[in-house]
Order: sequence, then C-alpha cells, then structure tokens
Amino acid sequence: MSARRKKEKFLTIENRPELFPLNESQKQYMRAIIENDMVCVMGPAGTGKTYIAASMAARMYFDGEIDKIILTRPNVSPSESLGFFPGSINEKMAPWVAPFTDIIKQQLGAGCYETMLKNGNLEIAPFETMRGRSFNDAFIILDEAQNTRYKEIEMFVTRIGKNSRVIINGDIMQSDLDGGNGLYKIISMIDRRQLPIPIIEFNVEDIVRSPLCKMWIKAFLEEAQ
Repeated sequence: MSARRKKEKFLTIENRPELFPLNESQKQYMRAIIENDMVCVMGPAGTGKTYIAASMAARMYFDGEIDKIILTRPNVSPSESLGFFPGSINEKMAPWVAPFTDIIKQQLGAGCYETMLKNGNLEIAPFETMRGRSFNDAFIILDEAQNTRYKEIEMFVTRIGKNSRVIINGDIMQSDLDGGNGLYKIISMIDRRQLPIPIIEFNVEDIVRSPLCKMWIKAFLEEAQ
C-alpha cells in the first residue's frame, strides 16, 4: 500500500467513534483487513461485518492509504426497480447502501462525506457497472456477495488494481439465487487452492447488535433446521 499524506481537510474531525473489537472474531477480522489486500467475511446480521469494513475504509482514506472508497452490491441496478426513484445513481442506490454510508458519515463527518461524493472519492456503484473497469488505490466493499453468480464474482475479482483493499461480504445462508452463488464458489476456490486470502466467519454467538437481534436470528436458524 503506497503511503500518502493524511487528508488535511479531515484533521479537525472531532468525536469520531472509537473502533475496537468486541469479540475475538471481530479482532481477527480487523487484523485481516490491515494485513491483507483482500478479505472474505461471512456470517449473520448484527456481527459487525458492515460496521468494521466501512469504519476501516473511512480511516484508511483519512490516513491517506487509499484515494477512493467504492461501495457495491448485486441485484440493484438503475433499471425498472430503481427507475421509479428520482435523482442520480448515488441517490437511487442510497437506500441499499445506507448502512455503509451512515458509518462513513459518522467517521468522517457529513460535510466530508458530501465532498467525497462530489469529487468522486466515494462511489456508490451498482454491481452491474463493475464490468470493464479497474480500481487502483481504492477500498472496495462488495456487500451481499451471496447474491452474485459465478461469472459475476469472477468479473469482480479480476477488476482489482494496484494498492487496493477488497472486502467480499455476505451470508451464504441468505442467498436469493437458485442453485450456487458466487460467494460459495470463491470461498471453495480459496480453500481448495489454498489461496492467500483470509476467510473470516462469524456465527450467531458473535452477534453484537442487540440481545433481541441475537434471539431472533437463533430462532429463525432453528426453524430452518
């Protein structure tokens, strides 16, 4: 990762939320992001997958380690499903990526967030727009990766350029696709070929959102058995 000067306009940020692991799985996740260019993370809602990825992306941008943050997820495109929403692609995508953007606002401030959007340092991109592009000096977060297909995940991982961090985030148990999905395929390839990409797997006991969230996820998992 190339060294860059810390963003001067962010040096006055106050009251930024602290970021520290709440359990061993989160500790492993944070360490994996720091030490690796790509990390795959799986697990149920409420385990901190989104919060940690977005917070660390914001902090790496603040520290000048990357020049751009890219948020993307599959099955959300500027087509019929989004066509009824007014505004730009960023505005159309906003409801789907709000968990990430809210965290980035907390970490960097609303003003800096708007400046990043305006200057292209924060991109909210439908997954379908990834084809044909390459990404350098960026922190790229692919959310809901269990809803990608094999060819789509192949396309995505071959877009990654120099000096970038990549988080592939999802829950294999929550795929909306019939048959196999891209997240399962890539996890299997990493394991079978022993590729140097860490796989962090959260479980129900790692849920930190709330006792109520943990209770319901346990209940649904038990119902599915």
